[in-house]
Amino acid sequence: MLKVAQAGQQVRVAPSVLESNGENVLFEVTAKVPAQHLHKGAAYQLQFSYRYDNGLYQDTIGTLRFISGEYVYDDSVKNQLVIRRQLSFPYAARKSPGELVVQPVVRELKPGGKQLPGKSFVAARGIVTTDRLVVREDTAIALLPESVSNNMSGTRVLPFFFDAGQAKIRNYLGTNVAALEDFIEANQHTEKVMIAAGHSPDSLDRHDPRLADKRVRVLLDYYKHRVDTDSYLNSVKNIDFETQAYHRRWDLFLTKVQSSALKPAQIDSVVQLINDTPGSYAQKEQSLHQLSYFDYIEQYIYPVMRFGTVAVRYTAPKRYDSEIYLLSKKIVEKQTELDALTPEELRYSAQLTPLLAEKQRIYETSAAATGSWQSYHNLAVVLLQRAEKEPTDKVRRAYLRRAAVNFTLAAHRNPTAQQFFYVATAYHRANDRLEALQNYDYAIKLGGPRPLLEKVFADKAALEIEIGQLSDAYASLGYSGISYQNTMNRALIYLLKGNYPGAADIYQQALQMRPQSPLVHYCLAVVAARQHDEAAVGSLLRQAVQLDRSYANRAVVDLEFAEVAKSKAFLEAVR
Repeated sequence: MLKVAQAGQQVRVAPSVLESNGENVLFEVTAKVPAQHLHKGAAYQLQFSYRYDNGLYQDTIGTLRFISGEYVYDDSVKNQLVIRRQLSFPYAARKSPGELVVQPVVRELKPGGKQLPGKSFVAARGIVTTDRLVVREDTAIALLPESVSNNMSGTRVLPFFFDAGQAKIRNYLGTNVAALEDFIEANQHTEKVMIAAGHSPDSLDRHDPRLADKRVRVLLDYYKHRVDTDSYLNSVKNIDFETQAYHRRWDLFLTKVQSSALKPAQIDSVVQLINDTPGSYAQKEQSLHQLSYFDYIEQYIYPVMRFGTVAVRYTAPKRYDSEIYLLSKKIVEKQTELDALTPEELRYSAQLTPLLAEKQRIYETSAAATGSWQSYHNLAVVLLQRAEKEPTDKVRRAYLRRAAVNFTLAAHRNPTAQQFFYVATAYHRANDRLEALQNYDYAIKLGGPRPLLEKVFADKAALEIEIGQLSDAYASLGYSGISYQNTMNRALIYLLKGNYPGAADIYQQALQMRPQSPLVHYCLAVVAARQHDEAAVGSLLRQAVQLDRSYANRAVVDLEFAEVAKSKAFLEAVR
């Protein structure tokens, strides 16, 4: 069986050189063997594994078994069996370079049956990592400046969001339940509570004419219940409650549209459709469906129209200044009470020390004591700064994840597009890509200044390329404006989709933006290699290496250049 099967077998892997696709390496195997090898009670099988790190490691991938139900007969060749199967394995940087190894085996099908291995062979090499040429220019995130003030009075605004057609307070992303409970339990003297809610124009929300009123009522009842059970300083009868339900308010919708990432002409079209088109509320909403960019409205604007807002006006007793830095050290070390400093003074004291560890302890104490979004934000920034100084990936990622968690706590207390962008950025740096994608998406839904939204879409596109969602990335780039990062990533999408002339043209645009960028020359060399242009590969690589010598080592191990690696032009370029 083994001799007959191996003598006529054909194993083809596509692509012939394995490529990373987001977090995985995906490929298709087509295996053909002669039908004459079939024998009752035994089976011929091909075991696939990936060998890397100079043969020190070998990961099992999967097995193709030529048994009934697993194969079909090849239409083009008589008495030939064929199996086509999609296989994959997780990508990791240390797996390149490596080899896809096939081990033929004949095995008796009975329990504990004998097996006879054949000669193993290499079916493909890997891994091409061209999709890692994505560009993301990181955003610098700074500490919030602190000023000392004893005035603790103010208004706390907490947004809530509801599911379509629902008036139930939800306990997942987009709520401020925990923040509201923390505020009530803090027992600040509450003077007035203002509660408002609205609905989106879509059919699920507008079918109930009293949905906005129900949302107001559920927030009001919830607030009163929490005051009754958790507050010893305030009582419901001493608080002035004011409510407002917004029904069919196109002005609120247009405000969200005008602070979105839609193009100016698209915004004008929406405004004109709502203001100048005759018809009922439902008819105008149906007209929105005809817009080519309605999916943006449905995905990013409708959800934030299903809002509720709780605004609390409160006062707190004034506290006195003292030796801020010394008192903060005593507070951190639990040698004195927290009320020796105001929350602002405690946060301000972190600016008085250059030690990151000391800053971290101060902000941790401040966050635990006050729950203020400023404390969580600044704690997250300090954790980012500590991550930058860590030499080991494991510890660095731990700091980045802690930073992301604290940015999240800040964002839920101060829900703006900017804050959720910081959450996404921290998760992105930590390579927690799905968490990052969710928070980029939420930042967009909140809306904000156009330059901010363009940067959010730009980084979201970079992330979508990293996880292999090229079509989504291309759509995101449509809202991201013109920049070096976006031009490079748009060219990379063309390259990965096989449009090499288009990729080369766009990379040339990036080269005009940054003529001294070695990465642009390197990417153009990759395009030339895929077009089998040895001379262009040599010329472009030479320019990249002259700008940055590290690109020589990079090119030597890059399988994109495997076909030209022995050419004179290539060898002279990386010399």
